[in-house]
Amino acid sequence: MVTPSRFDLTQADIPSAWYNLNADFPEPLPPPLHPGTMQPCPPEMLEAIFPSNLIAQEVCADPYVEIPEPVRQIYALWRPTPLLRAIRLEKALNTPAHIYYKYEGASPAGSHKVNTSVPQAYFNKLAGTKRLASETGAGQWGSSLAFACSQFDLECCVYMVRVSYDQKPYRRMLMHTWGAEVHASPSPLTEYGRKLLEADPDCPGSLGIAISEAVEDTVKTPGTKYSLGSVLNHVCLHQTVIGEETIKQMEIAGEEPDVIFGCCGGGSNFAGLVFPFLRGKIKDGKKYRVVGVEPSACPSLTKGELRYDFGDTAQTTPLMMMHTLGHDFMPPSIHAGGLRYHGMSPMVSHALKLGLIDAEAYPQTQVFDAAVLFARKEGIVPAPESSHAIAAVVNEAIRCREAGEEKVLLFNLSGHGLLDLASYEKYLQGGITDLG
Repeated sequence: MVTPSRFDLTQADIPSAWYNLNADFPEPLPPPLHPGTMQPCPPEMLEAIFPSNLIAQEVCADPYVEIPEPVRQIYALWRPTPLLRAIRLEKALNTPAHIYYKYEGASPAGSHKVNTSVPQAYFNKLAGTKRLASETGAGQWGSSLAFACSQFDLECCVYMVRVSYDQKPYRRMLMHTWGAEVHASPSPLTEYGRKLLEADPDCPGSLGIAISEAVEDTVKTPGTKYSLGSVLNHVCLHQTVIGEETIKQMEIAGEEPDVIFGCCGGGSNFAGLVFPFLRGKIKDGKKYRVVGVEPSACPSLTKGELRYDFGDTAQTTPLMMMHTLGHDFMPPSIHAGGLRYHGMSPMVSHALKLGLIDAEAYPQTQVFDAAVLFARKEGIVPAPESSHAIAAVVNEAIRCREAGEEKVLLFNLSGHGLLDLASYEKYLQGGITDLG
């Protein structure tokens, strides 16, 4: 008999609403602060860069937000995504643990980011926006936004962190294919970019810098709004389709997770999987252990301070209460470009403060070790970002073997690594070292 290893839903099971963890936090989330007055930032202040309908979601106190039917129709191109059991990985590790993963790499852009790029483009279109400006690290967000803009006939301009612009040319090509402009950041197109290039012509860039450029572009270009792929409340909200589906799929599998893992950069894919499970911890007394996994070279959760800080390097955004390494932190040029961010989602940071989640950090050599093992046993080449979660799962599975514990482990494989093969080749040739 074949052991079941895939647990699918039908399109009728695509969630009809996003889940808002803010409504269930036992302690309110601290508000963003105005950078000038240092007082709570009124929602209308955000209208310079965001449309009002997305601002309403950012400050929403309702537990659920309805997903518009046009968004669900586009979701149906790839959702529901599969839940799989990693039986071959279990066997390779000789572990009694059962390992499950939610696979988000089947989307058009190959990652979870389209779960929020599509509604962001939709709501901007409703608001009369003509053009979206944004940043991207590894390129998963930039390509996801380019795809979404192509669906709603919006112009798209992406500032891509220079080190990833050079390391990951196929992500850039994908954005071009969907009609987006792509610029290496720091760029000569913005005042802030020119300032940085004058000081350091070889600046590798960072997400904080790229955000600053995209925000400057937004406020100076008529008809343009800013779109962000992680960190903010409404982005985490949109991603919860992942966890809502996974809860149903774990029920089909007949198991409940003991430990849940997700990689953490800005927090969006982690939030997408775990926030619906945190609802169970808060409201139903579930005993899940939930772990955010980040690079040791950019460890905002494990070594950053919980304080108010800017979301960008140029200090143009409202200040958010978050775990941060400092808005001027320049992360090393690791190959998980999507995790090179100085701060963490305020909601994820708040969950850590309240003891709802734990955090771990791993060096990139250990991450690639786990990624290659996973690829050779399960067949899917994972994105370097998701591979941080895999490294933590492998460690936990080994602990289960040594302790003789039959735990159920769950993680989010938030994207494929088919456009990251240059990084894999470098690792296989011994060219990957630990940084930071």
